Amino acid sequence: MIHSTAIIHPSAQVGANCEIGPYCVIGEHVSLGGGCRLHSHIVIDGHTSLGRANEIFPFASIGLKTQDLKWNGGTTRTEIGDHNTFREYVTVHSATGDGGVTRVGSHNHILAYGHIAHDCLLGDHIIMSNCATLAGHVTVEDHAIISISAVHQFCRVGKYSMIGGCSKVVSDVVPFMIIDGNPAATRTINKVGLERNGFSSEAQAALRQAYKILFREGLTIPNALTRIEADLPALPAIQHLIQFVRSSERGITR
Repeated sequence: MIHSTAIIHPSAQVGANCEIGPYCVIGEHVSLGGGCRLHSHIVIDGHTSLGRANEIFPFASIGLKTQDLKWNGGTTRTEIGDHNTFREYVTVHSATGDGGVTRVGSHNHILAYGHIAHDCLLGDHIIMSNCATLAGHVTVEDHAIISISAVHQFCRVGKYSMIGGCSKVVSDVVPFMIIDGNPAATRTINKVGLERNGFSSEAQAALRQAYKILFREGLTIPNALTRIEADLPALPAIQHLIQFVRSSERGITR
């Protein structure tokens, strides 16, 4: 299942039933789990590990040296889970500092020309549309959807949130919300995403009230959080939203 034109370092680890197509290059410190499929013209290098059943399309580049000018040498890692799709020309870069890691979870769908920069941490079931770009040290929680847009360094994208196309994201994206625009603003809850993922009517109603308190009543963030805690049921989604906002270092997209 390995094409004759593929170049694989003798020390690389290739799991059972992998398909490696024409002109792929696999570096010395790369580990591929079983059932991965590399279509053609793919480069995977650096200290990079991929789990099972990942599918990678032509001209993707994974695990190469960071673009960060602070790079000072050392050993950095790129760690990728299972059942991810990386479409054409996707780039995933290794971390910047010695011992650092860029991590992508499982069941993610990264569309063509997507970029995941150094030290990013991605969860599971994330969709990044064509040309979506994450700068360094960005954290993306589970089930987030990022349309074609750019996310600033050190921002966090909360779970079950959705970023609209051509948005400029310079602050944290609150979980369960839709943001859109340049500059980006929070528009409403991600109702369709919540319904598709089985959130109860009670949870959706509580999140809609939390949205109104946090974004529409003109309160300071501490006062809004106090009001949410006092007025809304202590559901897991509400608790996660409160913790996310309270721990924000860059501020939230309002």
